[in-house]
Amino acid sequence: MAAADRLDLPAVGERQSLREQVAQALRAALIAGEMRPGVVYSAPVLAAQFGVSATPVREAMLDLAKEGLVEAVRNKGFRVTELSDRDLDELTELRRLIEVPTVARLAGTMEAAAFERLRPIAEEIVVAGEAGDLLAYVDADLRFHVELLALSGNARLVSVVRDLRNRARLYGLSQLSERDALGDSAREHLALLDALAGGDGEAVARLMDEHIGHVRGIWAAHAGS
Repeated sequence: MAAADRLDLPAVGERQSLREQVAQALRAALIAGEMRPGVVYSAPVLAAQFGVSATPVREAMLDLAKEGLVEAVRNKGFRVTELSDRDLDELTELRRLIEVPTVARLAGTMEAAAFERLRPIAEEIVVAGEAGDLLAYVDADLRFHVELLALSGNARLVSVVRDLRNRARLYGLSQLSERDALGDSAREHLALLDALAGGDGEAVARLMDEHIGHVRGIWAAHAGS
């Protein structure tokens, strides 16, 4: 593989199974836009980049195919699934319907300390955003939103939102980073925590709605570029 075609993939270690680690790394690369829609990726080539055998990579790609993130291409590899504007609009609508009221209800119903425990992750997002580290940004952003929603006590809801976020890959992140605007998006997480800790449900709902809307705006800007 030519140097220009190499993906910015994190290393894999031993704490999880190789299959799980590879799947997690590939999800991050998909969400950050490192792996491009319509492009076919070969399991052996990706395995060489990870420094592992092709088997766990192929298994991980099959897991991603079940999630709708990629599709198998016979005798070639896996193609990243493309999303239309309508797909993105529908995913955004679903996120708004689920996340905005769920997070808003948390305000005033939990101790501020519960939200403060998420502040280190929010700060990770800011650091990654200001550094333009897309994969670190995506990883911390997903952890933040999943752990925030987990405070609702609804595991099924968390699973649904995780799936929606995985499917709605942030295609425009790299362009946002190039415009030095990723830090602005990252700081929205801190403002959200402040509103939650203050028990201001209306502000929380507004901030969540705006945050999800900004994500859709990133996609729109990317599609029009």
